[in-house]
Amino acid sequence: MSQINFKLLYVFVAVAETRSFRLAAEQLNRSQSVVSMQIKQLEAQIGVALFHRTTRRTDLTPEGAKLLSYARRALAEWNTGLIEIRDAVDMQQGTLSFACIPTIAATILPKILHEFQKSYPGINISLRELAAEDLLGSIRQKDVDFGIGVTVPGRSDFRFDHLFDDPIYAVATPNFRFRKRNSVDLKELGNYPILLNSKSTALRNLLEKTFAPEGLQLDIKFEVAHTHTIVALAEAGMGVGILPKIALPQATRKTLTALPIGTPALSRSVSVVSLKGQSLPPAARAMIEIFQACDPDK
Repeated sequence: MSQINFKLLYVFVAVAETRSFRLAAEQLNRSQSVVSMQIKQLEAQIGVALFHRTTRRTDLTPEGAKLLSYARRALAEWNTGLIEIRDAVDMQQGTLSFACIPTIAATILPKILHEFQKSYPGINISLRELAAEDLLGSIRQKDVDFGIGVTVPGRSDFRFDHLFDDPIYAVATPNFRFRKRNSVDLKELGNYPILLNSKSTALRNLLEKTFAPEGLQLDIKFEVAHTHTIVALAEAGMGVGILPKIALPQATRKTLTALPIGTPALSRSVSVVSLKGQSLPPAARAMIEIFQACDPDK
């Protein structure tokens, strides 16, 4: 038996699934006479009739039904192979665009970028460091492929794939004398002047939602744009800084005490953020896999 042309198999599957030479021709954007000729070629190569043809119907012969099963599997394998090859080519060159919240960008991101570029040196990376709300806007407008941010409840137009929990800490000089040695109570925290990042809307919303059921309010003394400013103000005794744990390794000084807020600790969920229903490119999936394998505590 001579080798079968894959094009003939595509034509055969189209006729078999539509049970019509006319409909198959329309589906394949070919003339009905060409489709009929190609089926005859396939039958000649195999040596059996594949269809019972009448003026009203086109039915598979037993041999045709058996071939349909094998043809579907063969074409599926072929298409899967082509997709994998194209993905492999895409990973050798191209551009990856993503956004990241500042506390992640300043801590674990450099290690992840280094790991990614070792494996995929041909991929050009476009990075945007954005606060939580700006990150969502950038994803919605498709300025970036995806983002690394915090899970925001109620945002049904986005998909949040959890990476890790990031406990929220209170940072202050020993002069503030927290009552407990291992954590800070919400009620106690409500008595202190608070130092907060003005761009951390997600963190502020989390704190306010946590305080509200307790009948407590935050006494925000200073709102600043950068983590290192919060640390400097805390070192000067100007209040209690609120920071996620991931920001502490760089930020904590010998003059400061850092304790988790609440028992169990109040925390935010760091996630891969994308538009719901969006298909991510291969380079984005590879970057996300490195994020998923990363331990933020190391």
